[in-house]
Amino acid sequence: MHDDLLLLVHARDMFTQPEMADERNYYKPRPNDYAGNKSTQARNWSAGMAVYDISSPENPKQIGFMPVDGRGLHRIWFVGGRWAYASAMIDGFTDYILITIDMQDPTHPRIAGRFWLPGMNRAAGEVTNWPLELGRYGLHHAVIDGDTAYCAWRDGCMVVVDVSDREDPRQLVHKNWAPPFGGGTHNCLPLPDRDLLVVLDETVLDNAEDGTKPIWMFDNRVRSNPISIATFPVPAEADYIKVGGHFGPHNIHENRPGSFVSSEMIFATYQNAGVRIYDIHDQYRPVEVGALVPPAPKKLMDPRPNRPVVLHSADVFVDANRLIYCTDWSGAGLHIMEYTG
Repeated sequence: MHDDLLLLVHARDMFTQPEMADERNYYKPRPNDYAGNKSTQARNWSAGMAVYDISSPENPKQIGFMPVDGRGLHRIWFVGGRWAYASAMIDGFTDYILITIDMQDPTHPRIAGRFWLPGMNRAAGEVTNWPLELGRYGLHHAVIDGDTAYCAWRDGCMVVVDVSDREDPRQLVHKNWAPPFGGGTHNCLPLPDRDLLVVLDETVLDNAEDGTKPIWMFDNRVRSNPISIATFPVPAEADYIKVGGHFGPHNIHENRPGSFVSSEMIFATYQNAGVRIYDIHDQYRPVEVGALVPPAPKKLMDPRPNRPVVLHSADVFVDANRLIYCTDWSGAGLHIMEYTG
């Protein structure tokens, strides 16, 4: 939300598909499926981006829609002004790519530019240059700083893109640490006043089956060569693997304008280990300074069978008053917390 506008994802619900009862299937590369075209797919979902006028919050009104030929969008970055950015699963591509969206007329948003890693445009005859067993090379979403998009490319890790020409984005850097690490990169958060990047790899499987997924600290003084200099501490006050479900990072508060903005405090979700707060005053030694683990839900909204009834703290947002809002994707609802220092 920004400028009295709400941009809303429309996409296929992947977890309602029978094969997704085994969550591991979602995180496997499925390029032949994703690269299908609409003439061969029976569509019963809406794909694209809706635009709402929320100048009267109690009476939101849809004023625009941007359709996408494909499975839809995953996440959007919009902080006002003319441009928005999203990850989009578009027919002909093997996975999610970066799109720039022209919001000059919010009643008629349009895709202005596209960026993908070479090999993803299957419709154009491109061939992947990475072993498919490595996992999904697809954009989760981008965080934008000025004319630079810091893109979390799942098992392709971090891709930095020059978006100064919104019609023609260009790659600046691709950093890949999977293998030996597990990938699943979910957030790439620039801290421009300190020339740092906080990069989070998402744990996506139960019982740490996909290995350790760190939250990384990168030195970004040389923009063409960001270097990892530290990892964040892992919750250790309990045996969270025994709890079941996912234990590991999922998301971080992204310093969006109007929220609590800090280059020394990082707020992260750790799924069955709740919310974690880190002090990165010393970028070489991040320290956990706060945590809250909400109770497990009594039941799940997740439609998949045999899921463990445990906490899965997912997204976190910190408002200007330092109130922390945390959602749970398993159905435990919304928890509101306060960090008191």
